[in-house]
Order: sequence, then structure tokens, then C-alpha cells
Amino acid sequence: MQGVSRESLAAARDRLNDVAGRSDADPLVLAGELFAAVGLLDEQPALRRALTDPAASAERKADLVRSLFQSKLSDAAVDVLANLAGARWAAPRDLADAAEELAVQCAVVGADRADQVDDLEDELFRFGRLVAANPDLRGALVDPTGPETGKAALVRDLLADRARPTTVLLVEQIVTHPRGRSIESALDHYAQLTAFLRRRLIAHVRVAVALTGTERARLATVLRRLYGRDMHLNIEVDPGVVGGMTIQIGYEVIDGTAITRLEQARSRLAG
Repeated sequence: MQGVSRESLAAARDRLNDVAGRSDADPLVLAGELFAAVGLLDEQPALRRALTDPAASAERKADLVRSLFQSKLSDAAVDVLANLAGARWAAPRDLADAAEELAVQCAVVGADRADQVDDLEDELFRFGRLVAANPDLRGALVDPTGPETGKAALVRDLLADRARPTTVLLVEQIVTHPRGRSIESALDHYAQLTAFLRRRLIAHVRVAVALTGTERARLATVLRRLYGRDMHLNIEVDPGVVGGMTIQIGYEVIDGTAITRLEQARSRLAG
């Protein structure tokens, strides 16, 4: 998103924190309701245009949201969607994208309330590894002729007793409503958004041998010092890694030996 859409999304995120953070709110339920609204917005381009029409007043667009959703969603979900419709958007598609990001934000709030955000990030990463290692599974999940209910049931069977409810909800959304993305790119998008909402970065670490708990902690500390942000480590063991370790943060890839050199250079500059 660019320009006015980015500003509207930022304001909506702040407002959503107040709604989802209330003690009487169930963030996971709210996330599911917002995902349902995303599906409708994706299916109805005329509705997206009506709700983002710059010539229509904010009140008129909010009223349209209430007339459509009042009997189907909770008051909290309707208020969130009405607030989105009352904002300004550079393109109709941005409204559905914003609703999806707010749904993920609700899920993260719920995971954070249960102290499970680290688990959420780990489980999204592990599901991506599982799909990558099983072509038949991937084929079943992306089959355009496969019913959504069947794909959702397959996800629940795969993740039963292995993942938190928040993870199951997000993965179900990805496989049933990919919104033109691959499973891998959608999982990465949700993981990056989760990290952004927690104001930290994700480091994808490939190592020749598994790291001990002490080694993981030390690596996270070094990366936090170098980047000035908290880090979540996704560890992948790959015996073919040259040099023992590679680390990818965003589009930047560094090898393990460079970590020490970067830390030493940073110390010299700071001194």
C-alpha cells in the first residue's frame, strides 16, 4: 500500500488494538469474522468500489457496512469494518488487503494474550517446511478443484494437537483463500506481518548441525545488537550448508563467519 492507504491502515491498526485488547473481546473470533469479510470483499468488486468511492461520505459508506453485516457479524467486527469503509483508500483492492491485515493483527493479539506468539511464528515456519517437503500434500492444498471444506479439514487433521488455534486459523485462511498467492508466499507474509506487529525481525537461519539453546540465544543477541531490533529465529538444519551457517533477514543474506566480523566492526565504530 502507498500514500493515503498506508495512512488509513496505520490508523485502523491503532483503533483495532483498543477493540481487540478489551478483556471481553475474543481476538480469535474477531479475526475469523474479519477473514470472512475479506472473502466477501474479494468476491464482490462492486462492493469494494462502493466502499472506497471518494465521492461518497464516510457516514454513507459506514451505513452500507452496517446494513450488510449487522446481522451476520459481532458489533466489534462491524465497527472495525465500518471504520475501514469510512477511511480513504488509493485503490478498492486496498480495503480488502487492509481487512486481511487487521484479521492477522487480531490473531496476533490473541496469541500474545496467551503468551504464544513465539509458538505461532515457529508453527507457521514448520508448516511451510512440511509443505515444501511433501509435493503430494502441497498439490492437495492448492488443487483448484478441491473444495474449501476439504482443504480446511486436511489442515485441521495435520495440525491437530501440533499447533495452537491461532496457527490453525491462519493456515486454514491461507489454503482456502490464498488471494492469488502461493502457500509459501502467504505463510511468509503472515509471518512477516506477525513480526512487524511485534516490532521485530525474522532471521531465517540455515545451519549444518542443530544449534544448542545457548547458541540460539547468543545468535539472537548478536543479531539484535547488529540490527537494533528483536529477532525471531527460524532454524533450518541443512547438512549441505557451506561454512556451517547462513542467515537471511529480509533480502539480506550473510554467512555465520560474517556475524563475528560485523559485531567487531560495530564495536569499533561505537568506540
